[in-house]
Amino acid sequence: MAKQPMLKFVQVERDMPLKRTADERRDDFHEIYAEYADAKAKEQSSRCSQCGVPYCQSHCPLHNNIPDWLRLTAEGRLQEAYEVSQATNTFPEICGRICPQDRLCEGNCVIEKSGHGTVTIGAVEKYITDTAWEEGWVKPITPAQERRESVGIIGAGPGGLAAADVLRRQGVQVTVYDRYDRAGGLMTYGIPGFKLEKPVVMRRNEQLEQGGVRFVLNCNVGDEISFEEIRSQHDAVIIATGVYKSRDLGGPGSGVAGIVRALDFLTASNRKSFGDPVPEFESGELNAEGKKVVVIGGGDTAMDCVRTAIRQGAESVKCLYRRDRENMPGSQREVQNAEEEGVKFEWLTAPKGFTGDPVEGVMVQKMRLGLPDATGRQMPEVIEESDYVEPADLVIKALGFEPEELPTLWGVPELEVTRWGTVKAEFTSGATALPGVYAVGDIVRGASLVVWAIRDGRDCADAVLRQFAGASAVAAE
Repeated sequence: MAKQPMLKFVQVERDMPLKRTADERRDDFHEIYAEYADAKAKEQSSRCSQCGVPYCQSHCPLHNNIPDWLRLTAEGRLQEAYEVSQATNTFPEICGRICPQDRLCEGNCVIEKSGHGTVTIGAVEKYITDTAWEEGWVKPITPAQERRESVGIIGAGPGGLAAADVLRRQGVQVTVYDRYDRAGGLMTYGIPGFKLEKPVVMRRNEQLEQGGVRFVLNCNVGDEISFEEIRSQHDAVIIATGVYKSRDLGGPGSGVAGIVRALDFLTASNRKSFGDPVPEFESGELNAEGKKVVVIGGGDTAMDCVRTAIRQGAESVKCLYRRDRENMPGSQREVQNAEEEGVKFEWLTAPKGFTGDPVEGVMVQKMRLGLPDATGRQMPEVIEESDYVEPADLVIKALGFEPEELPTLWGVPELEVTRWGTVKAEFTSGATALPGVYAVGDIVRGASLVVWAIRDGRDCADAVLRQFAGASAVAAE
């Protein structure tokens, strides 16, 4: 009788891939986790309990078939594991690196709830797909038949690229328009290399281009080309612009030099890693070297900023967040990594203004958590007469992102938006009120996760294919 390859969570303990020491990590922008060896990937996959109702799968936005590809990995059937993983996820090697697994699949693992430690789903997912690239199992996109229909996608982030992948595999002619000089959106210019090394993103971009996706880069819709021009050239249009407008911060001194936006800071750092000339970095405006850095915010973008500042050689890095550790929106793993690398968190603190010009300090007020608001989260309240000044040479605002005013920027007043400024679109399909126009990702949801953008892009592509099928059926009658 064959030996049972699974259900080993009682005998085998959870074991993450080796993490480089904090001293090593502070000196470069390479990823912090090593790869699993084949034997270790099999061992950790074998801990899966093969649940009848897999909560890991139901809590994954893509509903990845996690138990099946864990079993295949445990059995040494790695190519099949990759095929199962790729069937539901356009970029599994990216999700394996940057998804907050502690809040999604791993955070809902049944054996974690029983006290045995979650299966290391993200690390195995990364290992499977990295191996697939090395072994040549990731094949070029080769549609069985070319189609005449054409789709224009505005935005080359994860949502737009996921839609492009699905459509191109069905032979649809796809053109992607993007404001930047490289595709990938925030995966390229927002997320630092220590979480997602850029060759990982670039090889997916190359795969799409080699598969027939046409990229029109350095293209600002509304300037170089109008929205109506794009609409007239394609049978359907997908808006996947993301949300890039940074939330601002008021108070005395909020406009002085030395206070910068998180996205500007991260983009400059990522461009530097590509070897691009970055005048704002060279001048010191977007460079933390030798400075007392204060980052304001508690999300994943704030974590990216504090850890980037450490690597740039900041004298000190502090993060101000108005709630406590348990109530912060960012990944707890990221907080732990940041603390290991030397970041200091000042919980229950909020800025009320700034001193100096250029900035010399942040006027900080201490907070406490009061009664819950409508969402159930406790509201921060100011503790009177608790103010102090936190010294700072560089302040980075990481307060989240809001949508740009697309109807105004693009001259399309009939494009409906919500009261938050996001594009109003149907759930799952992404269809807007404009015929043949769809929207996906953060421009619909508001600032969210890469994995949700991938889900939206794939669902929208399916809806576009149904639109084309319906039009073909009508034409045939």
